[in-house]
Amino acid sequence: MISLTQKNGIACAGNWIIDIVHSIDTWPQKSDLVRIQHEAIGVGGGAANVILDLAAFQADLPLYAVGLIGTDTHAEICLAACAAAKVDTRWLKQTPHHPTAHTQVMNVPGDSRTFFYHPGANDALNEADIPIGSIAAQNTKIFYLGYPNLLATLDKVEPSGETPAARILARAQSAGMITCVDLVSSATSDFAATVKATLPHTDYLFLNEIEAARATNRADIAPDDRARLLEAATVLQAQGAKTVILHTGTLALWLDQTAFWSSPEPINPAEILSPVGAGDAFCAGIIYAIHEGWTAEQALHLGHRAAAAALKSVTASGGIPPLAALI
Repeated sequence: MISLTQKNGIACAGNWIIDIVHSIDTWPQKSDLVRIQHEAIGVGGGAANVILDLAAFQADLPLYAVGLIGTDTHAEICLAACAAAKVDTRWLKQTPHHPTAHTQVMNVPGDSRTFFYHPGANDALNEADIPIGSIAAQNTKIFYLGYPNLLATLDKVEPSGETPAARILARAQSAGMITCVDLVSSATSDFAATVKATLPHTDYLFLNEIEAARATNRADIAPDDRARLLEAATVLQAQGAKTVILHTGTLALWLDQTAFWSSPEPINPAEILSPVGAGDAFCAGIIYAIHEGWTAEQALHLGHRAAAAALKSVTASGGIPPLAALI
């Protein structure tokens, strides 16, 4: 078996979604009408956003798309985006039995966004669709999974407390790959149990303050409450995650043997078109840094810069520049 330093490439497994982003001036009251000022269609979802952001860095890494899409027009958009980005799609499978997942995103520029999500093929993605042995055989260095709690079949908590997602991650680690798990702010009843199952097989856990609260069964955590953020991260680390990377809109925490805090550079609110994809861009920056063996400080700097670039685009990955513009 070759050493980790000799491995090269990143596989991104999980959610593939078409985002139809509607920019509106204000959120309407029930039964009211609001005009859509602008509409954009882009590829979204954890696996899709991270891999397309990594491709946008133009760093010449092997990139492997892993997931399940339909055979519809939305699937064609996913495949075209991967082809344009030179992403390998051999493990991005298609099924005629489910539509490609899609989301109606209501975006209020400078404020927030709301998602209306149709899970489609994402909920049918199963263990057999993710061939860890074949992925590892390419000497792939990092295996990313996003998002637990938005992949119904992989999220099923079994009587033993195990999930199919946890087994996939365990196999990835056994095959010599670094595992990265990226959470999503879904309000599912099994959120904490689903996350807990994956943690013993997670080398790097990515989450925000909302997900930290839900994963540890805590009350809401303020995005600038360092004490409670560290407390939640410490609990997740005790449950098995080797490194916890917790990010909010104003700061980030990298917790391994020690805790390292970092804050992004201020951004002009007038430049923010949409927060869609900012968290995934942050994740992509850090995953690239992990692949290259950078320090926590260097990784967080790139993550912040990538997230800031994402904020300046309506779609999730449209604003990501080459790596040279971010470092």
